[in-house]
Amino acid sequence: MSFLKRLVVTPAALAMIVCVVGRCDAAGLKLGDICRVKGQETNTLQGLGLVVGLRGTGDSDAAPTARALARMMQLMGGPMATDRTGNLDLEDVADAKNVAMVFVTATLSTVGAQPGDLVDVTVNAINAKSLEGGTLMLTPMLGPRADNPTVYAMAQGRLNVSLDGPATSARIQGGAKMEAAIAANYQKDGKITLVLEKDFASFDTAQRIEDEINSFSSLTLGDPTTTSGMSTRTRARAIDQLHIEVSIPELYSENPIKFIALLLGTTIQISGHSSRVVINERDGVVVIGKDVEIAPVLVTHRSLRIEAGGSGGFAQVGDTNDLPVNAKLKSLADALNALDVPTSDLIAIIKTLKRKGDLYGEVVFQ
Repeated sequence: MSFLKRLVVTPAALAMIVCVVGRCDAAGLKLGDICRVKGQETNTLQGLGLVVGLRGTGDSDAAPTARALARMMQLMGGPMATDRTGNLDLEDVADAKNVAMVFVTATLSTVGAQPGDLVDVTVNAINAKSLEGGTLMLTPMLGPRADNPTVYAMAQGRLNVSLDGPATSARIQGGAKMEAAIAANYQKDGKITLVLEKDFASFDTAQRIEDEINSFSSLTLGDPTTTSGMSTRTRARAIDQLHIEVSIPELYSENPIKFIALLLGTTIQISGHSSRVVINERDGVVVIGKDVEIAPVLVTHRSLRIEAGGSGGFAQVGDTNDLPVNAKLKSLADALNALDVPTSDLIAIIKTLKRKGDLYGEVVFQ
């Protein structure tokens, strides 16, 4: 026989098992942990190539593949017939079943790449049934912009098809050799731009970083062993919630790398995500900020009945009077934990409160 439990508690500290409570006070983090320097981005190279050596699983009746194969054979000195207009005759290669046209891509690291570097490539079939056993022919790799004809790398090699992945996708470890340098341009006109990570991006954080950098003294970023009389002051300006523009001081104009290293290693006081709830349903983890509140509500879930907020009610805070008082979501989680409520039920309650508009904070699902 089911029954209802009514729980009325105060926000006293209780043991937490199913959720972790985030700090609400200012947190000190290194600047390099929450942002990067603009120019430190990944770059993608791409190309269109041919895979040969397949076991009858290549493209079938694909005119583009036949034209590409005929053109490659011609460039390599192969005897290819031509029609009356001088174009290549595709009849000789139209029935090739062991050839496939593929997209080839390579992702470069944030530090760029230099000639001679070997980069992993990914190969994806366009029309072939399987790439197993195939070999990528020499393929020029261009940049992501179609209007730039520069060949940055050349890719080739035997394909490795994953055992648990699709047979139409494969990789070649170190399959592309860089032919041109791709540098990470981190400064422009004596300035660098800091880009906040998305989890920290906000107008408040950007303004805090601007204030912190502008308050740096010569004792913080200056080098007492250098020639005196050179300015060690730096200027920062928050452009938006993501970008902060920082000028390189005169002292470091000839050595900007040292300035960037000192800057990114500096501890910045930023406000924590005290009004955020992060939920990972797959792993059953709930992270609750200390400042997340819920409206005065009555929560009934299965055999539970919990009153949140109100005079004498759950998680009473502030002056004890007859006015309704918002409760902390942390206290609700504490109460549910005390009753051995599963994490899945806590997540269901949080979803309902957010959907109803009675949860005052941001809910992020991972």
